[in-house]
Amino acid sequence: MRIGLLSDTHDRVPAIRELLQHMVAGGVSLVMHAGDYCSPFSLQPFHDLSLPLLGVFGRNDGDRDALIAAAKTGFGAAELYESPHSFDLGGKSVLLVHDLADVHQRSIDGHGVIVHGFTHVPEMKARGDSLLVNPGEGCGWLHGAPTGAILDLDTKAIEFLKLTGPEWKV
Repeated sequence: MRIGLLSDTHDRVPAIRELLQHMVAGGVSLVMHAGDYCSPFSLQPFHDLSLPLLGVFGRNDGDRDALIAAAKTGFGAAELYESPHSFDLGGKSVLLVHDLADVHQRSIDGHGVIVHGFTHVPEMKARGDSLLVNPGEGCGWLHGAPTGAILDLDTKAIEFLKLTGPEWKV
């Protein structure tokens, strides 16, 4: 199962759309978002591509009720939760969290895959049997290029995505 990973998209709809298109082309069937969508209109690319979303809130998500309402309209499975959120997916225990500082080490150790955001820096680390992944910043506002990732849930292989054209420079 191939899963798209996003975080910190901060309303940059064209970048969200482009990253999602790369994910769809890469065989993604679901996107996990680690928070900081900001406004409900940032969910429109998910609607347009009929791409299921499983996400948590970040620190910059203003009107959470409006985000939840937007997530539930237009396309099938879309779920937004408070961070952190633990669930099973494809037989794997997954923790989706905005900021790793918000969870205890035992929570990290108790999950096979941990997807987080907040730092805006793409990274992948292994801690014992746990894989920690930050897809970076979907907006590209801080580091100059929108990023995301594709996770192969079966092999725990990560493919980082980076939009590098001149239109993405800030």
